Amino acid sequence: MRFGPVPVAASVGAILAHGVHHTHGRFAKGRVISGDDATLLAQSGIETITVAQLEPGDVGEDAAATRIAARLAGPNLTVSAAYTGRVNLFAAADGLATIDAATIHALNRVDEAVTIATVPPFTPLLKGQMLATIKIIPFAVPDGIITKLEWMLAGTGPVSLLPWIGLSAGLIQTTLPGTKPTVLDKSVTVTADRLSGIGADLSADVRCPHEVNALAAALRYMEGDILLVIGASAITDRRDVIPAAIEAAGGRVLHLGMPVDPGNLLLLGDLDGRPVLGLPGCARSPRLNGVDWVLQRLGAGLPVDAAAIMSMGVGGLLAEIPGRPLPRALATALPRAPRIHGLVLAGGFGLRMGGANKLLCEWQGKALVRHVVDTALSAQLAGVTVATGHQADAVRAALSDLPLDFVHAPDHGDGMSATLKAGLSSLPDDIDGVLVLLGDMPRLTAATMNRLIAAYSPDDGRAIVLPTCGGQRGNPVLWDAAFIPEMLTLTGDKGARALIAAHAPVVCEVAVEDMGTLLDVDTPDALAALNSRSGRTEGEA
Repeated sequence: MRFGPVPVAASVGAILAHGVHHTHGRFAKGRVISGDDATLLAQSGIETITVAQLEPGDVGEDAAATRIAARLAGPNLTVSAAYTGRVNLFAAADGLATIDAATIHALNRVDEAVTIATVPPFTPLLKGQMLATIKIIPFAVPDGIITKLEWMLAGTGPVSLLPWIGLSAGLIQTTLPGTKPTVLDKSVTVTADRLSGIGADLSADVRCPHEVNALAAALRYMEGDILLVIGASAITDRRDVIPAAIEAAGGRVLHLGMPVDPGNLLLLGDLDGRPVLGLPGCARSPRLNGVDWVLQRLGAGLPVDAAAIMSMGVGGLLAEIPGRPLPRALATALPRAPRIHGLVLAGGFGLRMGGANKLLCEWQGKALVRHVVDTALSAQLAGVTVATGHQADAVRAALSDLPLDFVHAPDHGDGMSATLKAGLSSLPDDIDGVLVLLGDMPRLTAATMNRLIAAYSPDDGRAIVLPTCGGQRGNPVLWDAAFIPEMLTLTGDKGARALIAAHAPVVCEVAVEDMGTLLDVDTPDALAALNSRSGRTEGEA
């Protein structure tokens, strides 16, 4: 790859290395300079720009990151589209991250151009949270480097997620004279909350005297996939009450103690193939402690033995974590995939179609609006809402078997803005943004939608994201949720396009090769042309 300043006249096809202002605005870093771009820069008095120019054998940053991610990702992950040489891996379910640290270290040593960052092994995650990110540092990488990384990643991906398997647990608390019932009640609540964080249920709660025989009897009859014991007195020796009771019940003590603080006095045992945990006193607190680390592995179906416990020492000084957060709070603090909701506008009269409802005209055997919705459902969207208006019942019937939300715009005759506002008003409160789609654009691809989602980053000034094809702006447009109140003030038939110019500093253009971003089918000629390209000769409502 060649990198450096070149005359503007010689920059066509090169990648802009640094953002540059011109008389009509600004070109962002990473833009592929077109002939029109070069003309505009020259007219703005700019003579040279710094660019990157790919050479034979180079792989562009997005293609390189995509190839690595395809091999890196193991089961139960969602892989984002690439943008600016970055691909993110997200949890497809609640569960536990499994990371082959040795492989990640080896990959990062191959070349400084390729970086892979992950969460620590055995990090609990909520669905949608990020496990890993691949970032290509330069604009391109020699193919030989990517090929080597692919060879190293042959086989199962070293980054994956183990979903919670849905365990049940029985809790036994022992008592001594003077043990306060309120302490026991609080421990039940804390334990149930702790288990819910790993997708497990507290199936039974029993209390018995802090004596070997009484505890042994309780253990024999306790139900649950795992058995938890909180003693009225801490375990200080293998001959203490709790380990002795496990053996008296016919079980085995596998390990006593763990190199995690708080949590040192944890006991691991086995009774009829079920794990038995003698819990330290810190288990009565909801704060993160060694008990959580053991329960998380069990909750994901991983075996826990003495060797596993003894390997927890590095990073196990939890007492020094400021505030020692709750396990669930720790998980929710991790980055997550943006929650982008799809909104399909399907309320117009389509007057230019000559009487037929354009959304119900067929292409390749199904209604145009069905193509748009099917594609949206296959993209990385948090959900899809269809806003109806004209012939609402017929539109709903064409989509009746799909997992959608519907909203009707009774004032759809007032123009596109009415349908848009009805849709926006119905969206969930917890979304980050909305991807506004037109129901008459059947050739849109999920890859393009995913690329817009990957580009969205309001913290980096990319709060309105739209595609460009051949230098021409198209649809759909992704809007940060902060713009929804302003969008709700629109009137007439122009949609939200008028707001884009007003917020130019936070508009991000994503270059795609998807002609479907420019093709809306709103006339008989456009429908005939669409059918002609697909080998069909006619389409009917």
